[in-house]
Amino acid sequence: MLQIAVTGKPNVGKSSFFNSATASQVEMANYPFTTIDANKAVAHVISECPCKEMNVTCNPHNSQCIDGTRLIPIELIDVAGLVPGAHEGKGLGNKFLDDLMQAKVFIHVIDASGSTDAEGNPVDPGSHDPLEDIEFLEHEIVMWMYGIVSKNWVRLIRKVEAEHLDFSKVIFEQLSGTGILIEDVIEALRTVNPNYGKWEDEDLIEFVRNLLNIAKPSLVIANKADLPGARENIERMQEKYPRVIPTSAESELALMNATRAGLISYISGDSSFEIIDESKLNANQIKALEYIQTNILDVYGSTGIQKALNTAVFDLLDMIVVYPVGDEHKLTDQKGNVLPDAFLVPKGSTPREFAYIIHTDIGDKFMHAVDARKSMRIASDYELQDRDIIKIVTH
Repeated sequence: MLQIAVTGKPNVGKSSFFNSATASQVEMANYPFTTIDANKAVAHVISECPCKEMNVTCNPHNSQCIDGTRLIPIELIDVAGLVPGAHEGKGLGNKFLDDLMQAKVFIHVIDASGSTDAEGNPVDPGSHDPLEDIEFLEHEIVMWMYGIVSKNWVRLIRKVEAEHLDFSKVIFEQLSGTGILIEDVIEALRTVNPNYGKWEDEDLIEFVRNLLNIAKPSLVIANKADLPGARENIERMQEKYPRVIPTSAESELALMNATRAGLISYISGDSSFEIIDESKLNANQIKALEYIQTNILDVYGSTGIQKALNTAVFDLLDMIVVYPVGDEHKLTDQKGNVLPDAFLVPKGSTPREFAYIIHTDIGDKFMHAVDARKSMRIASDYELQDRDIIKIVTH
């Protein structure tokens, strides 16, 4: 399952973001290091299910469908709060940086209101600059990766030059276990000084920063977006950084709890909610819901939680959703389930590559593929499109 790491300093709402995104209940408290071990849970990205377009009732197996919206599972890792110097072992140190290894995207949760200091301790709102937190998080992760790459650097360079080895392969082997691909290394090397034998520390750090942008891109979550001063800080963040999403994890949690209690009708990502029975709500609950509508949903269009997950997967990772079927006419698998599975697939994937994503045996036995919408065989080099319904024919 695709993994996304939720990072940030302590006490910025990381656990609230994690809970609201996964409907889990991890411990939350107003002090640093609440999260002692990395929590993992399933969240979902959402995509329009083809069921309504194809006029069928689907039977999801690896995902869910709610009124034509397909919820596709991903895994979130809630990493304990990082503090300045974490890559040197400060705070809870490298243990939690190591939890980032297999994640494909980093979601950096920032306190947009500036009400927590560099160590994650509560301070007066607006007294801390949240842009400093973005810089510190990026620095910690870059220096963590730099520590891995630079280990035995002089010896590695001598070996590469003496044995005429492929430099990119040597770097790739040094990064074994980090989830970084050889293709990522090759692409990152294109943008730096090719004379690696004369690299200084600055050259190596620049390479690592480029590599992380390619292999593990990051998304900034400007949390506590409803608090005083947050809106101005969010505008400053968005001017400097390309991917900043305002959120209120506490508002999302409140809306989800009210939905579970049957008090409101709400789906994550919506710009409003509907009160089912106002007589069941007390004055404080009504006031809280009005606050969320006025200060979050009306201002930002949503709580930002679902938007963050979708942006991470569909924009940063450039994924699409593809539906495999066994019968292109009935849109079913071998057991008669309609549109049972939805797979997240890298954009540009071919039918053969998709077959391997489904299962190695299917990839090995791949013959050709059929576009179920058109009931037509498609070329082996066809680039799959978002929401394609594909039959894989094997021998």
